[in-house]
Amino acid sequence: MWAFDPLSGKGSKRYGGRFNPPKTSALYTSLDLTTAWMEAQQGFPFKAQPMTLVAYEVDCTNIVDLNDPNTLSFLDFTSTELACAWEGLASLKQEPPTWRLVSRLQSLGISGIKCRSFAPGCTEQSLNLVLWKWSSIPPNSVRVVDDFKRLPKTKDS
Repeated sequence: MWAFDPLSGKGSKRYGGRFNPPKTSALYTSLDLTTAWMEAQQGFPFKAQPMTLVAYEVDCTNIVDLNDPNTLSFLDFTSTELACAWEGLASLKQEPPTWRLVSRLQSLGISGIKCRSFAPGCTEQSLNLVLWKWSSIPPNSVRVVDDFKRLPKTKDS
């Protein structure tokens, strides 16, 4: 739905995600094509659904690596909490622990995280980059790679 505006964060803002509550924008990206595919397909990894994959050039600062056990320990957080059933908790009007972690990280000036994917079929080597602060200029620049202008221009295109 957001292929015409892949830098908007509007989808995550509308629905929320593992690392952002609704009404908070986030840019969810994957560090490799296979992970992006699995994230986009979620419950249907072997029954392909239509999608648009976008490449980004990213040059961001203040990124925390949540794959590092020492970082998690420092943050007093666990890998089990990272893997929480956030959608189920949110549907029960309970705040997922990942949302509390995000709030804490944002208060420390953190722009985003690197974290493994929890999509079905993914492994610890399947990595995502989730950003809460991004723009077209440093220190948190993100640019869509669309050299041939192939992305749609509006939601109707």
